Amino acid sequence: MTAVTGPPRSTVTWRRTWIVARTDLTQLIQAKDFWVPMMLLGSIFFLIIPTLLLLAITSVGDVEAVRQISETLEQISSVSDKIPSVANGEPMSAAGRTSYTLAVFLLAPVAVIVPLTISTAVGAATIVGERERGTGEFLAHSPADVKEIYGGKLLASLVPGYFTTIVGFGLYSLVVNLIVGPEVGGWFFPTREWWFLMFWIVPPFLLLTLSLVLRLSARVKSTAAAQQASGLVTLPLILIAYSQSTGALFGTSSMTFTIILGAVAWLLAVFSVTFNLRAVTRARLLGVADEQ
Repeated sequence: MTAVTGPPRSTVTWRRTWIVARTDLTQLIQAKDFWVPMMLLGSIFFLIIPTLLLLAITSVGDVEAVRQISETLEQISSVSDKIPSVANGEPMSAAGRTSYTLAVFLLAPVAVIVPLTISTAVGAATIVGERERGTGEFLAHSPADVKEIYGGKLLASLVPGYFTTIVGFGLYSLVVNLIVGPEVGGWFFPTREWWFLMFWIVPPFLLLTLSLVLRLSARVKSTAAAQQASGLVTLPLILIAYSQSTGALFGTSSMTFTIILGAVAWLLAVFSVTFNLRAVTRARLLGVADEQ
């Protein structure tokens, strides 16, 4: 069939890309049925659960149950050599070792899962949602180039998730340092590994995931189908978060490995964004058969 075309295109510009992204972000801000549940979800995992769990452990002291948990955690070879043994010049208590391990190795990766859930939820609905709302025709015939539409949609999906990552992880770090800090000799979180994880590894993996999710959103016929499919795409980043924090993937998870992993992730993200760009077409925005 005849290809679906829009008005003549000029050079791709950041201005039109930002307009597409700003429009989507404005709609998200106005959609209370989206961001209110997401705020509650983030609060539960970033603040409520860590606060209750860490307070419970640090307040009960070195009871038998806490000592057993501490001894069990120290048997994990990938984390045992990373747990401090001395705090304030004295041997660290079992409660201190247990709370440190939970804060650094077990609870922290949840701070990656929550924003990833937010971004994929936005990305899954961004293209197919335009067709379902009937706004795809307006976007398809707008002056924006398909690259600008794709870039705007990608940016609008990335910003909520990564913003939540920074804010939520900052709050989580504050909770950890206030509750666990006195037990381990002062403020200690984020650790060096987690600084690299949040600013070197998470962004490219988030981009990689969202580029795949946008491709799915452009190809499926409903938002529900896009959301179900995107759930599978998020698994690699979740596994990377836990592997990086516990060192389970390559033993001690050295900084060299962290740097290499981030570099590979950035290369894959650039390739994925470039490759999946072709999935967004004006025909798919209109919900008709794609041009060949």
